[in-house]
Amino acid sequence: MMKTILSGAAVAALLFPLSMSAADAGPIERACLRSDRDAANRTVCACIQQVADMTLRGGDQRRAAKFFADPEKAHETWMSKRESDDAFWERYKNFGATAEAYCAG
Repeated sequence: MMKTILSGAAVAALLFPLSMSAADAGPIERACLRSDRDAANRTVCACIQQVADMTLRGGDQRRAAKFFADPEKAHETWMSKRESDDAFWERYKNFGATAEAYCAG
């Protein structure tokens, strides 16, 4: 009986971090993992999310995450004449450059 309880606890301890990482994934990481890009894997996507956490606010992260599924949204933002889009685009470019430098293997 005690062995069963300890075995169950050990399995739970091993699986808990895995379930937490999936549940705690941010919008960029989730979008990255869902993308069809060859380089998209848990390590790379988690790294990109870490950079997003350092460089983008939550709303910016959600907006940038949409670019993974629809790159045309990025183009529309880049071409926009709105000041708010220009400001976002500058933050997004900083995020992209930082992610490339920080996460490149």
